[in-house]
Amino acid sequence: MAQPALSEQLWGAIEDVYGAILEHPFLRGLTTGELPHEAFLFYVVQDAHYLRDYARALAVCAARAPAEADIRMFAEHAAGAIAVERELHEGFFADAGLTEARVSATPMAPTCLAYTSYLLASVYGGSFAEALGAVLPCYWIYQEVGTELAARGSPDPLYQRWIDTYGGEEFAAVVRAVLDLTDRLGPQLSAAETARMTARFRTTSRYEWMFWDMGWRSEAWPV
Repeated sequence: MAQPALSEQLWGAIEDVYGAILEHPFLRGLTTGELPHEAFLFYVVQDAHYLRDYARALAVCAARAPAEADIRMFAEHAAGAIAVERELHEGFFADAGLTEARVSATPMAPTCLAYTSYLLASVYGGSFAEALGAVLPCYWIYQEVGTELAARGSPDPLYQRWIDTYGGEEFAAVVRAVLDLTDRLGPQLSAAETARMTARFRTTSRYEWMFWDMGWRSEAWPV
């Protein structure tokens, strides 16, 4: 029997995590419209902080990528993490009357700091495969969640705007390109390298759940 593609193996390692993500009250609240706007805005502000470091992580992936096409892909995605998604966030901030200065002055919540710190440690300190495993959940889980939520829709126009960003074909094409690289890389990895990559992938997938939970609780430092 042929070995499953690496992307299939990775997704199989987080099916329980993804199931928990779909059941989280933050995401359910987006589709029912019952999520408090304060919780959503807290999440978006933290996501703006996250995206700056995620862009840095993607830029490191670009520097370490094995082929010219992969270098270009990650460099473009790093720019997109700043330009495209930040533009969406700035729209939310404008609607809420939040200035850029106020957003910048808002400190990272504990989960946001932990997640970004782990991401940067992974891309700097691990192999390229480990770096890819660490950054992949933010692409892939958001696309899967966006597709799922797009099928449900939301009565709240604010939440529907967010869903449309991640549930559309443009974002799906971005994710497919990264998954193609993942599956090209798979046959080159030893069992030990695959295991390390899978561990990074599962850890950041858990951080994705924690990030939405952080927003749901408007997480603050306990001391």
